[in-house]
Amino acid sequence: MVQMNNASIPYPAISCRRNIVTTFLTALLLMLSQPVDGNTASKSNENSVIDAADQAFKSLHYEKADSLYNVMIQDGKESAALYWKLARLNISVAEAIPPAEREKRMPWYSKAVDYGRKAVQLDDSNASAHTWLAAALALKADRIGAKEKLNRAAEIKRELDRALELNPNDDVAWSMLGSYNFEVSKIGWFNRFMGGTFVGQMPKGSREEAEKNFKKAISLNPRVIRHYHELALLYIEEDRKQEALNALRMAATKPVLMKSDARRLNEIRRLITRLSKELEGK
Repeated sequence: MVQMNNASIPYPAISCRRNIVTTFLTALLLMLSQPVDGNTASKSNENSVIDAADQAFKSLHYEKADSLYNVMIQDGKESAALYWKLARLNISVAEAIPPAEREKRMPWYSKAVDYGRKAVQLDDSNASAHTWLAAALALKADRIGAKEKLNRAAEIKRELDRALELNPNDDVAWSMLGSYNFEVSKIGWFNRFMGGTFVGQMPKGSREEAEKNFKKAISLNPRVIRHYHELALLYIEEDRKQEALNALRMAATKPVLMKSDARRLNEIRRLITRLSKELEGK
């Protein structure tokens, strides 16, 4: 017998408890020492590559990100997430190229459209797939002209509506919807120019809706330069100079998250200088 706090515990009880603890520890060690099965190891490696590619993208190392994403494709690890990230990457590369070099931009936009379509094809329920397909279609059409905008308008709007149906908190989709409504508000001139002979339904959109869309995007993600810049351009179009200046000054305080943000910041600073002088002269 063993004395503990004036109580006697038989040796067999102590031995039994020791055996239970020993058995538990042995089982735990065996589980931890078992090799990871092939599927788990493959999935872990796949996630590591995607994580590394995502980090390269966030660090603005676009070439490295592109190489890593394409490693996944070469290994047959296709997914909607992989393709919408490639669409986003190609858009980012195109947008970083100076607007005057249009011919250099177009191949990147075209690849972004292809990747976006592939993402939607693989998973129609992936909100980001629809967002980045819409962005690719819109940006490509914007660089081609009014007729292409009209041809693409219905598809762009459909993709944005689907993206926001799946994820109402997608700030990129709201920002692109703002751009869509702003651009569509300018298309009326095309129909008038054609004498009302344009065949097809004219898309609908207004500056009022565009303003709401941009403000919604800002409320969801106040760190993105594009949201403020595009809102400011709308205000400038409406001769709302003080509001434009306020939006531009806010944009100038935000971090560079894309390479194209550096280009936007240069334009933003020029606009701030111009509007400040115009307002001071009043």
